[in-house]
Amino acid sequence: MRLRNIPGAEEALREYPTFVDNPAGMKGRWKERFGNDHPIHIEIGCGKGRFINTLAERHPDINFIAIELKAEVVLRAAQRTEKREIPNLAFVQYNAALLPDLFGAEEVSRIYLNFSDPWPKTRHAKRRLTYASFLNTYKQVLKKNGEIHLKTDNEKLFEFSLNQFSNERFQLRNITFDLHQSVLAEENVMTEYEERFSSRGQRIYRTEAIFRS
Repeated sequence: MRLRNIPGAEEALREYPTFVDNPAGMKGRWKERFGNDHPIHIEIGCGKGRFINTLAERHPDINFIAIELKAEVVLRAAQRTEKREIPNLAFVQYNAALLPDLFGAEEVSRIYLNFSDPWPKTRHAKRRLTYASFLNTYKQVLKKNGEIHLKTDNEKLFEFSLNQFSNERFQLRNITFDLHQSVLAEENVMTEYEERFSSRGQRIYRTEAIFRS
């Protein structure tokens, strides 16, 4: 997602109660931040925040954390909250490649990867969020039987991801090459990006990968 630079974005974020200013300090202690022991679901790359905000409203018994690298993107997502205190939602500005800085072993139950950059050139494959090195990073924080939910509009990235999941011994479930024409469509929560592209008739690919060991 590309956004122009927003001067003062990092300072503005501190005005939002959903923003966590020192997320590394919460490693292994997120239950203190949320005040409960509910499962933690994280979204890596939250865009404008529609997806994560909708899930937080629908599932008050789950704690949701959105992780974005750029302050401008986090700010746009946080603005959806209108500075309300949402007890089961948090926004974090951090590099997802350093996820173990933020979470202890088995602290995360689910990871959402929605419309991540496909990095189509072969020489950039290691930057894809489903590349083996990223999957091994996720393993460090996922609970046993924890899940990764992937959605993309890029068929080549989807096929690449299915292979990477299998190679890294994730169990695949609910694979669909056309989400909006599948039985999974009813419970699907769309991102802004997804709604725009699906309205043009573009297929959306989705799967769930389960961490078994």
